[in-house]
Amino acid sequence: METIGRLDRGDGVELAWARVAGRGPTVVFLPGFKSDMTGDKATMLAGFCAERGQAMLRFDYSGHGASGGRFEDGTISRWREDALAAIDQMAPGRIVLVGSSMGGWLALLAALARPERISALIGIAAAPDFTETLMWEAMTFEERGILMRNGKLLVPSQYGEPYPVTRALIEDGRAHLLLDKPIPLACPVRLIHGQRDPDVPWELSLRIAEQVSSDDAQVILVKGGDHRLSRPGDLDLLRRTLTPLLGEDGT
Repeated sequence: METIGRLDRGDGVELAWARVAGRGPTVVFLPGFKSDMTGDKATMLAGFCAERGQAMLRFDYSGHGASGGRFEDGTISRWREDALAAIDQMAPGRIVLVGSSMGGWLALLAALARPERISALIGIAAAPDFTETLMWEAMTFEERGILMRNGKLLVPSQYGEPYPVTRALIEDGRAHLLLDKPIPLACPVRLIHGQRDPDVPWELSLRIAEQVSSDDAQVILVKGGDHRLSRPGDLDLLRRTLTPLLGEDGT
């Protein structure tokens, strides 16, 4: 049985969450940029965990999905705080973090903040540092000028309406860059990435594996996989990757 609710961040902004009760470790799903907890991967994991009696938590960052707040007010710092608030208040004990795209970056940041609680981490098209390497560095000189002068830039999206990239998002992201130095994580790390991902290069997962200190790091490449990795076979791969991380015998 899954329960739903809202969590006050402490500043009046409420985060929407859904939780499955069960045994630990708790699987915590962190969605991507402009995504939410109702996507195929999140809902599949909720059903999977409910079937096996595994605790699971999914939630929306502020400015996303059913949560309060404005998307344009979001930064990596703010969404990291959202993740830590949800983890600290809604997922006691050991946890397995599953982060998709931006959620992979936030999962790494959360794991660094709570290393004693992390049983394992799975990244799905994980995108650490994307505000710098995939946004700022991809902008033209003119686009950078608009962003710096106006405080935001509207960027076309193949997934829907154009979305705002703010100066605050770019500048704050620089305080959380990970790939320019070793990432001191000792837990098992699994990185699933589609080789036809048009948004986040699959080589980024190789870079993450190089930088984490854990020797138990694996990169799983899906030759025909896109960015979302939500096809039935992709979801089955996620289940098969997660299962052994939930217990010694994988049951």
